[in-house]
Amino acid sequence: MAGEMDGKLTEAKMDVLEIMIGSGPKTFTLIYSITRDGCNTTTFHQKCDNQGPTITVLYNPQGSVYGGYAGLYWNSNGAFINDPKAFLFQLKASGKKVERRFNIKDFGNAYYGDGSYGPTFGEGHDLYTFNGTINPSNGVFALNGSSNFGYTYDIHGLQAADITNGNMNVTELEVYKITEGARRLVLPNPWRKSPEWNKNFLQELSQEVESLKPPDDLKIQEFRILLLGPVGSGKSSFCNTVTSVFRGRITQTANCGKAAHSITSVYKPFIVRTKKGGRLHFRLCDSPGMEESQGLEAVETNFLLDGHVPEMYEFNPATPISMSDPGFIVKPGLSQRVHCVVYVLDATTVEDISANMKDKLSRLRKLGNQKEIPQAVLLTKIDLVDTEVAGNPGSVFTSGNVENKVRAASELFGLPRNHVLPVKNYEDEMLLEDGVNILALLALRQVLYFAEDFLESCHISEEGRETIVSDTENASEAF
Repeated sequence: MAGEMDGKLTEAKMDVLEIMIGSGPKTFTLIYSITRDGCNTTTFHQKCDNQGPTITVLYNPQGSVYGGYAGLYWNSNGAFINDPKAFLFQLKASGKKVERRFNIKDFGNAYYGDGSYGPTFGEGHDLYTFNGTINPSNGVFALNGSSNFGYTYDIHGLQAADITNGNMNVTELEVYKITEGARRLVLPNPWRKSPEWNKNFLQELSQEVESLKPPDDLKIQEFRILLLGPVGSGKSSFCNTVTSVFRGRITQTANCGKAAHSITSVYKPFIVRTKKGGRLHFRLCDSPGMEESQGLEAVETNFLLDGHVPEMYEFNPATPISMSDPGFIVKPGLSQRVHCVVYVLDATTVEDISANMKDKLSRLRKLGNQKEIPQAVLLTKIDLVDTEVAGNPGSVFTSGNVENKVRAASELFGLPRNHVLPVKNYEDEMLLEDGVNILALLALRQVLYFAEDFLESCHISEEGRETIVSDTENASEAF
């Protein structure tokens, strides 16, 4: 739900009203409810005056839902308010879905602002809710107003009884403040389960990530994680966030910021150390950002995945890397190959990626599939998708806004949803925050799990190859 969670207005009804209001996404915030705040004109004006645009919704015992939109604001001045954007509406009639907007005929008498009146629309009055105080009886408020639909608003030949069932009894009356912007969806159950977020969980995550390392038999010291993604998606910022978590302070090991083209121009693997100087068993390999007309192409990415590109190699958009370049690794070992590919994507742009960029990402995805390298998506800037997450990262898994972006990224890449990992990078902060750290570690741990699984399969393949070679040699000797 959006706004306050105790409102009766469903997400589907908000969608309908959003279209009726027009001009883009809207946030609905419950500011007045007669079951919660009391049916009293003084309370109504205390909570609703000068709040900007509002929607008033009435629910009656017969299952009808109707109300009105005030595009300016309520006041207590004792006069009609001129508002050409005002309208009345009907969402349900006796329990059946009916979606009607009733446009205003006389802008000068859109609604009446008076301290002794509750929400009142039209000169007639088309919809006059109540005055004074109304107490409920068996959960029903018998409002002492009236309905004269059709006087100031065009109701297309309907009768008032077609909207109100011929009475002013209601089980609820709500007023929602309407603001610009996508509304926040809060889910009743987390879309991804995790333990309770606290200091202990943060410490457990840190210790587990520090302990993860490649199988000893492979004699590889570190997992190699390649970060790919469009310019400005947050690859370098994620490197800084991870190093900050383990250094215990905000760090700036990777150069990042805003620019027309990629700030990162080299293939730069980052070594992560703890506060005590210990070295963790993975490298986050930053790469130039992908662009519409330049950046990494499939051939260069192929060389990266196979380990041919030397560390700190500077890419030149005009001259792709080739086998004749100095430092080109002709026969890379398993330690130089990429063990997991992570696509870094700005959550606010998931649905707006161009066809050209989608095509590039699809080619890279297929390339990783051919090499059987595990792939994941790091979804950054989730705090811009849901402002609640900005102040409380722990709310990420109950955010319907974030879940929708995760689903969209999953469909875009053709990956399971548990391969899409939301994070919030450090940007404005000067001090570390537990919630930001936990999100980063949850994502990092999962990526390292994928890399570990990949190396385990390499280990099994290597053992199988050695067995075949040994059997062949034994057969040859016997012959």
